[in-house]
Amino acid sequence: MERQQKWRDVEKLQIDRKLEECQNSLAEAKNIVVRSEVLEKENGRLESEIKFVLEQLEIQKDQNKIMCDDVDRLTLSLKQSEEHHLENYTHQKVLSETTQMYEKKVVELFKQLEDEHAKYESSEEQLLQESQLQISTLQTVLADTTQMYEKKMTDLSTQLEEERVRSEHLEEQLVEMRKHLTDSIKEENDCFQMKLQEMDQLQKNLMNELKSLRSERVEILSEKTLQYQELQKMHQRLVDEERQRKCLEMETANLKKLLSEYKIDLETKQSCTTNGSGGAASALGNQTRIIKGNKSRDTLSGQRSTIFKIFEEVGLQKILDLLRSEDLDVQIHAVKVVANLAAEDINQERIVKEGGLDALLLLLESSENTTILRVTSGAIANLAMNEFNQGLIMSKGGARLLANLASKTDDPQTLRMVAGAIANLCGNEKLHVMLKEEGGIKALLYMVKSGNSDVIAQIARGLANFAKCESRTINQGYRKGRSLLVEDGALTWMVVNQNITISSTRRHIELALCHLAQNEDNVQDFVTSGGIIELKRISLESPREDIRHLAKKTLNSNPALVREMQKG
Repeated sequence: MERQQKWRDVEKLQIDRKLEECQNSLAEAKNIVVRSEVLEKENGRLESEIKFVLEQLEIQKDQNKIMCDDVDRLTLSLKQSEEHHLENYTHQKVLSETTQMYEKKVVELFKQLEDEHAKYESSEEQLLQESQLQISTLQTVLADTTQMYEKKMTDLSTQLEEERVRSEHLEEQLVEMRKHLTDSIKEENDCFQMKLQEMDQLQKNLMNELKSLRSERVEILSEKTLQYQELQKMHQRLVDEERQRKCLEMETANLKKLLSEYKIDLETKQSCTTNGSGGAASALGNQTRIIKGNKSRDTLSGQRSTIFKIFEEVGLQKILDLLRSEDLDVQIHAVKVVANLAAEDINQERIVKEGGLDALLLLLESSENTTILRVTSGAIANLAMNEFNQGLIMSKGGARLLANLASKTDDPQTLRMVAGAIANLCGNEKLHVMLKEEGGIKALLYMVKSGNSDVIAQIARGLANFAKCESRTINQGYRKGRSLLVEDGALTWMVVNQNITISSTRRHIELALCHLAQNEDNVQDFVTSGGIIELKRISLESPREDIRHLAKKTLNSNPALVREMQKG
């Protein structure tokens, strides 16, 4: 009986636990209903729990059935025990009491069991009702929730379809955008590459420019250093030049003092030379000095000694430096000294070597002073007596400067010096073509209009020098064709002026006509200008026997002249 009681207590506890679990499950079910957003998940769990409760009730029923079976078994055991105790009379009373007790207990147990069973059935029925009510409520809620979820699912499906259509549209746009983006990226990439290349090229250019600037900076620094050094040198040079200038001023003062003390009146010496074979002297005569007035030999010797005294005291280079002086009087006296020094052959080479010729040509080109131009022309005429100097004068444009001066001045003395200088240049056959091209021959003929006998004498000397040298080159086979003098009209002037009264001038013209007549290419010009008649007259009437002999020889030796005379 105690065992049955224990089983019943155990079953009661289990039932209470199950009921408590059911209540908890129902409470949880209520909470699940409240939490509608997770109802779908909780429904399955609740159904599972309800099913579990029902299974537990079935199990409890089975357990109750087992308990009933146990009671039956105990009852059977009791009967057996009664039968067993009947055999033992001694124990009959005990057994009877025990049996009564057991029966009483069995009755109580049955009663308790029935109460429990009734209570259980009531509880089960109530639990079932409550469970059914809850299940119905849950089903209703589930149906509503399902309907709501179905509606939501429909809406979601609609939205999903719309989203799918939108997604497809977006995908198309995305494809287009990707394509556009790809093209744009490619274009931007190409542009970027191009800009990158430009930047790279720009960077290279900048680097090259930087290198160039650095190099230029180094060069500039080097140039600045050089300029600084040059500046220092220039400063030192200026200091030296200032010192030299002061010395020159002192020397100029001394020179002025010397010149004023000796009161010299200097003129130039001229001579004519021909440079045919080794620079031999011309048959025209020896060197002649053109000296102003009729000064005595003693006066000329005194002037020479004075000049040489100045030369020794001052020095040639300093005298040449005075040619560039801003003091016009100093310049005049210096050029007179140079001109007289140039009259001596021994001084000419040194004058040219130390820049005297360049200084004289510069004066001839730049000065406007008549005295300086006259004396400078005389100095150049003196230097032109040397064959080497003649080449230098021509190469430095001296003939052109002399010709320009002849066209600008009407001073007879200046024209005489210019004509004398050109006449000396005419004595070098190597310079004839250049002399003609630079206007030397035309300048000679232009100066005839001055009418000055000294000027005309120098012109005639120049034409004679030119004709003699030219005839020699033609006879030696170095040149052919009409004479350059004939081309510039010199023959006509000589034919017209061959009766001039001055003997030296007349002699030069007669010699020039004889030499020009030796060229067969000039014969026709002699015929048209009347030169043959004058040549015949010279052969008969010239005061000089050597000229008469030359004229006769020319008339007989030139076949063209012979033919023309026979025609006449």
